[in-house]
Order: sequence, then C-alpha cells, then structure tokens
Amino acid sequence: MTPEYNLILDALDSSDREKKISLLSKLTQITEQTVIGKMISLLDDSDITIRGEVFSALFLNENDISEQLIKNLSSNSKNIRAFVSLILANRNDKNAINSIISLTNDPNGVVRSCAFSALGHLRANNIRQEIHRGIFDSNIEVKKSAAYALTLINEEFSNEEWIELEKQKDPDLAEILKEF
Repeated sequence: MTPEYNLILDALDSSDREKKISLLSKLTQITEQTVIGKMISLLDDSDITIRGEVFSALFLNENDISEQLIKNLSSNSKNIRAFVSLILANRNDKNAINSIISLTNDPNGVVRSCAFSALGHLRANNIRQEIHRGIFDSNIEVKKSAAYALTLINEEFSNEEWIELEKQKDPDLAEILKEF
C-alpha cells in the first residue's frame, strides 16, 4: 500500500469530523481494498453525516467493488449489514440478491426491513415467496418494506396478507394498499 493510502486511512481514523467528511466526498472512485474496507466500517460511525458520506461515496463508486460490499453483508454490525444491502440495491447489483435474501431472516428488524427494500428495488422476481413471508414479520417496518417490495415486482397480495396489512392500521401501508 502506498504512503498516499496510509494518509487516507489515517485521516479516516482521525477524530477530525470535517476532515473525514471532506475526504469521503473525494473517495468516490477509490479502488484500494483497504481504504474501501475502512470506508465500509464507517457505516457504523455514530455520526449520521459520516455514514451518509460513506453511503454516497460507495454508491457513486463506478469500480467493481461488489465483492467487497457483498462480503460485508455478514458483518457483525447491524448498521453495516443494513446500509450495504441498500448500497448494493442502489448500485443495481443483481449479483447480490442471493446474499441479501439471507438478511430477511436477520435478528435485527432494521436489517430485515432494508433487505426487503433492497430486494424490491432490485426487482427480485425470482424470490416472491421470501418477500411474501415478510408481510407476516413481527416488525411493522419490515411489513411495510415487504409490501412495497411486492408492489415493485407487480405481485398480488393474498387474502391473508390483505387482512394482516389492513389490521396494522398504518397510514404508509394504507397508501401501499391503495395501489391495488
């Protein structure tokens, strides 16, 4: 690794928030795996602005970083698992679909919700049954994400699903159901 990359890593490790934000906005075409790995780890930063800058930089990166992103879908961090699934979806990386499916069973509701959203965004028609299962999740946000994903793949709700969604009395779900 070159001295330039070491300086980048040091800056990303620093406590200087503004320096990190400024640097992240310039790393949209980075290919160095160690730097990309450090950026991915910052998806777990306590600062929402840092997380947003990392999300943007990774989304905008036109290089083939998919393998490294997909590998992080199994991170110990719920934030990394959730955000990486959304980054992959926004990059329209259909190769990630099989890896994202496993996140629909994640113990964390936010991760499950992001996974269903990502699958809908990727128009994952071949896994309709898995998305249907999300309607019966215990978490309302997961139900919403699964319902919206089903609309994105033009899938009909079963009678049981209609009943489940209507009994939630949620305005977001009501909007989704209006489309049918």
